[in-house]
Amino acid sequence: MSFEGYKRIDFRVNGRDSVIICPEKPIEGNPWIWKTEFFEAFNYAERALLERGFHLAYHKVSDLYGCPESVEMMKEFYDAATGEYGLNKKTALFGFSRGGLYAFNFALKYPGCAAAVYLDAPVLDVYSWPGGFGHGEGHPQCWEQCKKIYGITDEGRADFKGNPLDHAEEFAALGIPTLLICGAVDRVVPYDENGELFYNKMKAAGGKIEQIVKPDCDHHPHSLHEPEPICDFVYGAYGLK
Repeated sequence: MSFEGYKRIDFRVNGRDSVIICPEKPIEGNPWIWKTEFFEAFNYAERALLERGFHLAYHKVSDLYGCPESVEMMKEFYDAATGEYGLNKKTALFGFSRGGLYAFNFALKYPGCAAAVYLDAPVLDVYSWPGGFGHGEGHPQCWEQCKKIYGITDEGRADFKGNPLDHAEEFAALGIPTLLICGAVDRVVPYDENGELFYNKMKAAGGKIEQIVKPDCDHHPHSLHEPEPICDFVYGAYGLK
């Protein structure tokens, strides 16, 4: 199989779909991008990095909202990708929207596996999205699913400590380079309830974080049509020129 002309490897890890896209001329050491959700969406940076020799990967843990069990499923995939398929021991995690939960929680649990984390309009508080307890739209069906997975309730927000926002200071201390790209007028995953709070907490705690805020952008489009800042961030995280 192929992906936009590149070799595509489809396989399964513990019953879950997995994909690795191989560049024509891999960079020494096989650095790779792990798109945690919405594999083919807004993939400007991913395509650019593929052209430059990065591998690209995806593992399907959809509808689990980055819960602890899904993080262990991700670790199983990581072990296969770095073992059987020979990818670098450190990956650059790309977390778009709810994929931000997956990317953050994996890097928090397994920081030695993360070269960098790029979060784009990320969900960092499940009560914001899908809960809709702020000024965002929310998603009732996803919220019911999320509550069941985490064992939480509408009334339990003050007691729940499983959001990335609850662990921003801990994450900052890990020193993982982090890039945040958000739309300032995001009506789905409001910036002021998610990315902005995270950025401020990370900065206050001395974390390695950069951000790009698109002033007139809603939740979509993700990424950057001209992805050089993202590519430069990933290159820097891997110590490449």
